[in-house]
Amino acid sequence: MKTVILLTVLASVVLCSPQGQNRESVKFGALCSGNPTNRKRGCDAAKYGCGNYGASRSGGKRKHVGLDIICADGATVYAPFDVTLNGKAVPYSITDKKDKRIPINDGINLRGEGLCFKLFYVKPDSYRGTVKKGQKIGKLLPIQRVYPGMTSHVHVQMCDKSDPTKYF
Repeated sequence: MKTVILLTVLASVVLCSPQGQNRESVKFGALCSGNPTNRKRGCDAAKYGCGNYGASRSGGKRKHVGLDIICADGATVYAPFDVTLNGKAVPYSITDKKDKRIPINDGINLRGEGLCFKLFYVKPDSYRGTVKKGQKIGKLLPIQRVYPGMTSHVHVQMCDKSDPTKYF
């Protein structure tokens, strides 16, 4: 009997905690001005590939571990729900200062609704603090300057690199 009570108490603690909440019901609010429905990036010219999770990269040597949400260069990026900003996140580890990706090598780590995720190609207004749903997080960086012809987008990546598609 004591075991059953203990298991019941533990289950309620886990299910009521932020980490144990039902994340399957979480849906991202609009991420970008000009794209209120979070339309996803499709496939660009063969050179750039597709924006879906698992899309082929580097000739099949690796997979895309995020989801790309269409956003125009310079557009406002919003909090998809109440979030905590947890520091800088960078998409590329660049050592060569001549690397053309440097102008877009910025992003932010976030937590909210029991999720841990990153937004890449965003210049945040701040790397720390809290932001309410729909409030400005920052601006999309100039993707067209680095990848002309690619559909400009916010790259959404879960901290554990799992598929974020179900949240859209």
